[in-house]
Amino acid sequence: MLPANLRLSFSLREIASTGKSFFLKTIYRSKHKDVELPKPGQGRAFRRVVHYPKKYTVEPIPYTRLGGRDPETGRVVVKGIGGGIKFPYHWVDNKRLHPEDASFPLVERVIEVWRDWCRTANIALVVGNNKMRYILATENMKPGDVIKTSNEIPRIPVRPNEGDAHPLGALPQGTQVNNIEKVPGNGGYYAQAAGTYAVILRRSGDRVILQLPSKHEVSLQKECMAVVGRLSNIMHNKTHIGSAQRNRELGNRPRSGLWQRKDGRFGRKIRPLPPLKVIKDKPEPPPEMTLTM
Repeated sequence: MLPANLRLSFSLREIASTGKSFFLKTIYRSKHKDVELPKPGQGRAFRRVVHYPKKYTVEPIPYTRLGGRDPETGRVVVKGIGGGIKFPYHWVDNKRLHPEDASFPLVERVIEVWRDWCRTANIALVVGNNKMRYILATENMKPGDVIKTSNEIPRIPVRPNEGDAHPLGALPQGTQVNNIEKVPGNGGYYAQAAGTYAVILRRSGDRVILQLPSKHEVSLQKECMAVVGRLSNIMHNKTHIGSAQRNRELGNRPRSGLWQRKDGRFGRKIRPLPPLKVIKDKPEPPPEMTLTM
């Protein structure tokens, strides 16, 4: 709300006597102090908006390119995004869940593995349980491989194979995992970029402590599903783009060149890692009440 003592109509003589810069600054602060401008982060890249259908499909999904703009306000949020080749977008199923009515592991066969230019890791087309879907491919996954998904947590840890999905409580210490759930049943959340993985450090009661690719440690429930192995395309962050034209084809706009990356010559601050983060289920929202006077 605007202050009660602020007038929006001023004469030219008052503006000249007050000062143009002070006048405009007062109007801007009073009008925009409570407005939250969009910022990148929290999973929002401002690169595209995907129009998902109601039912899962393996066909390419239509989407709208944003070019770094906010989809609601149209304001430019990320200046370095725009243009490029419009690659087909495929719906990747991040939920490696076991069927509730089955007493045996879900078995799927890998049909094809290829590069998807809408994400950093490769994707794999798998078939199983009369269904086809896309999943994130691991480092050594190839056509013809058989992968399993199980929700059992035995007393003795299992011997996992790359590409299989198990609860965190069923895997031994030191196992590399990817596409890890933050809350059981919600689908993969951690370690989904190319070449990334997390390491199971230890158990603590009904929880499992993992070390993420950022070296941070999190404590998750033992029922959270995870895929064994390291994600594919491990050379993604070491591959040079090669030319400015190639960078434009990837949807990145040119920059001024004034920003120079700081290398080891300038040193860096040595900061301790944050404490262990315990992930809990989100509390239920308070009930809605309607009061009539």
